[in-house]
Amino acid sequence: MILSNKSELMNILGGFDFKFSKTLGQNFLIDKNILDKIIEKSNINENTNVLEIGPGAGTLTRELCLWAKKVVAVEIDSSLVPVLNYVLNDFQNFTLINDDILKINLKDLIKEKFGNEKFTVAANLPYYITTPIIMNFFENDFNIDSMILMVQKEVADRIAAKPGTKDYGALTVGTGFYAKSEIICSAPPHCFFPQPKVSSVVIKLEKYEKPPYSVNDREMFFKVVKSIFSQRRKTLVNSLSGSPFISCDKNKIIEILGQMGLDEKIRGEKLDISQLAELSNRLFD
Repeated sequence: MILSNKSELMNILGGFDFKFSKTLGQNFLIDKNILDKIIEKSNINENTNVLEIGPGAGTLTRELCLWAKKVVAVEIDSSLVPVLNYVLNDFQNFTLINDDILKINLKDLIKEKFGNEKFTVAANLPYYITTPIIMNFFENDFNIDSMILMVQKEVADRIAAKPGTKDYGALTVGTGFYAKSEIICSAPPHCFFPQPKVSSVVIKLEKYEKPPYSVNDREMFFKVVKSIFSQRRKTLVNSLSGSPFISCDKNKIIEILGQMGLDEKIRGEKLDISQLAELSNRLFD
């Protein structure tokens, strides 16, 4: 069974009278080269547990099952359940859960399926749920080894952005605080069926054992970040002193920036993660 073959995939889907959902952003990967790169870069082996989000028709899922110890896939579309049960029938290490990843109790699921063992997240994420899913996994301190994500190029650009660029923002800082990012490969529209209107990128987020940035209060750090990037056109002083998320005295902010050797007219988007961490620590020591 070769699901990366478009004709074979169409035949299987047709046999179950499956209809694609634009609402769910369903575009199934049909490029074997990209599948191979994902497996290679993910370092998945017989000791690896995998949580796959949005397995679709099971193209990547079959490859994961060939290499991994255990694969647990969460699929929101109930019409894909019979398809997945068919294409993965010969794998004993596969478990399918028909549910919404944004609503399911992840802590209970992970505890039940993986216990205290580490796991890798693999996902082909629609644009509208990319950020909440990534941050949910990181903020809850799940025992993740890494995340291998197929995302829109725009999202990958934001994750891998450098300070001072237009793509640098809260998502950059949020992911960079918890993990090291690596672009694995690009995935143009022709690599999917049906073809999307945008290009995608496979990106790996390798979670740090311990974040390399020291913050006294993680909640306040992210409130500082949110304050800065929700008003990124303003100077850092104005975005923080006028923030609805934190209470900061303008003179104190200016004083701290001086201590850090930064101009009081600087915008927050110019600061890297270590500088943002230092700023937060000084503001809320």
